[in-house]
Amino acid sequence: MDVTVTQSKVEGRARAPPSKSYTHRAILAAGYADGALIRQPLSSADTRATMRAVEQFGGSVTQDDDTIEVDGFDGRPAVPADVIDCANSGTTMRLTTATAALADGTTVLTGDSSLRSRPHGPLLDAIAQLGGTARSTRDNGQAPLVIDGPISGGPVEIPGDVSSQFITALLMAGAVTANGIDLTVTTELKSTPYVDVTLDVLDEFGVTARPRSHGYSVAGGQYYEPTDGEYTVPGDFSSASYLLAAGAVAGDEEVVVTGAFPNPQGDTAIVSILEAMGAAVEWNEADGVVRVRGSTLTGTTVDVGDTPDLLPTIAVLGAVAEGTTRIENCEHVRYKETDRVSAMAEALTTLGAVVDEQQDVLTVHGGESDLEGARVGGRGDHRIVMALAIAGLVADGATTISDAEHVDVSFPDFFDVLYDLGATVEN
Repeated sequence: MDVTVTQSKVEGRARAPPSKSYTHRAILAAGYADGALIRQPLSSADTRATMRAVEQFGGSVTQDDDTIEVDGFDGRPAVPADVIDCANSGTTMRLTTATAALADGTTVLTGDSSLRSRPHGPLLDAIAQLGGTARSTRDNGQAPLVIDGPISGGPVEIPGDVSSQFITALLMAGAVTANGIDLTVTTELKSTPYVDVTLDVLDEFGVTARPRSHGYSVAGGQYYEPTDGEYTVPGDFSSASYLLAAGAVAGDEEVVVTGAFPNPQGDTAIVSILEAMGAAVEWNEADGVVRVRGSTLTGTTVDVGDTPDLLPTIAVLGAVAEGTTRIENCEHVRYKETDRVSAMAEALTTLGAVVDEQQDVLTVHGGESDLEGARVGGRGDHRIVMALAIAGLVADGATTISDAEHVDVSFPDFFDVLYDLGATVEN
């Protein structure tokens, strides 16, 4: 599906959608439990993939308008009767690869063409260290994956510079093993706040896991059980970043984003990044409200080692800002749904921005850029699509974005929200 965004001003009030990261973890945690009620979850293509996986491991999932009720498999996943199709959800595949290692038998996981190009080798190696067998059918570390269990826990080493989701997967599964897991991270850990999110969810479900020197540890024999059998998902700062960026670059009056309460999400950094670029932004943490007004932005330097999902948003802000914006420590952002570094460099260049791309750095010369509407590729990636829609608010003329339906991965009503804020949006 193509969506066209024409240069527009925005104002008004919008709510940050529920967190995709928290929703994934809460659904699987409820699966590891006897069961739980999840309130205010994100219902999206990705989170539905995790729901289906929980069902294939022996749980059952019932979804209503604002709740998900899970009847879990109580720490003992069944061997799935069929291949688990994770669709486009890398989080689903990585987290449930470790779940599969608990089952007494063979599990096969696959996904769409994009997901089948993403790396999983370090997680497969970790499962082998723990006594399971895990392989890629093509011997390249990419799905389809074949996992044989059960594992009982123990020490394991894993690099931290490919995906923090590997560590999340092992911590969540390790809590229900006999021996627990002592995990040593052998390289710099990228995206550390996502592991902090995992620790937060585990704590809410009554599971203790903790950082230790050069790694993490989770004791075995634990039970997943949230207080009163319920868990409420917080708002998503990754998704809120597009709304806040829209207000900063195209605000006529205030854009007010609600549901933005403090939590371990690394992407809360979008507020401080906007401040560093000179945006008129104010975050009332107690009320969970962020206000932002149209502002003259200046370039800055941002390290996205812990906030990879913000790169597309920051790149667009840099294209609008005066001066130069340098996005550093971004090589791991190339291993998402698409190579987001290359995707943003290509699309912004098409729109008239001056961009330099290196393996680990993306530099946007906003002072030399003059954005004009054009047709750009969404690359089948929800974050690329949403970021380019924000660029369309300020580009001269109309910007047409392909693959726009992929916003369903994390922010299904994104274009409706943008329209309600005053943007000119056409399917």
